[in-house]
Amino acid sequence: MTLEELRALPVTVDLETAGRAHGLGRTLSYELAKADDFPCPVHRRGRYYRVLKADCLDLPPKTYA
Repeated sequence: MTLEELRALPVTVDLETAGRAHGLGRTLSYELAKADDFPCPVHRRGRYYRVLKADCLDLPPKTYA
């Protein structure tokens, strides 16, 4: 995901979109969120995960093996 695409997103995004911004796939994004190791803060709303766009913009991409 390019910086322009990230800036065009709404204020909050789902976990899959935030994961794509960091170069992560869907499964790894959910695993990291459950382990509280996602690259930026994740907010749980019921059964949904939400991430603030500003948090995605503030952090450089994290590398996972």
